[in-house]
Amino acid sequence: MKKKHLTIVARILVKEEHRESVKAELLKLLDVTRAEEGNISYDLHQDNENPNLFLFHERWVNQEYLQKHSQSAHFVQFQKATEGKLEDFTVHKMTEIEN
Repeated sequence: MKKKHLTIVARILVKEEHRESVKAELLKLLDVTRAEEGNISYDLHQDNENPNLFLFHERWVNQEYLQKHSQSAHFVQFQKATEGKLEDFTVHKMTEIEN
């Protein structure tokens, strides 16, 4: 039986005037988060038609590791650095469906 991991799709809509500074903050998260215990993948995408829209596609071993990530120093720093610069930040917690 395949082990079920937690998949996260985080949708981040940035205020246009803050796009480049927020993008820089998002990029800072990549290597440190990928090195976290319990992280399987952590990929950042930018929409081709709306450059203010970013998506993270993440895979975690389980909810506990995601919780640790959300309390990590680098994620807390990201939240402080981007405060007031986002239009929307929506997180979808998902589980892969097997056929």
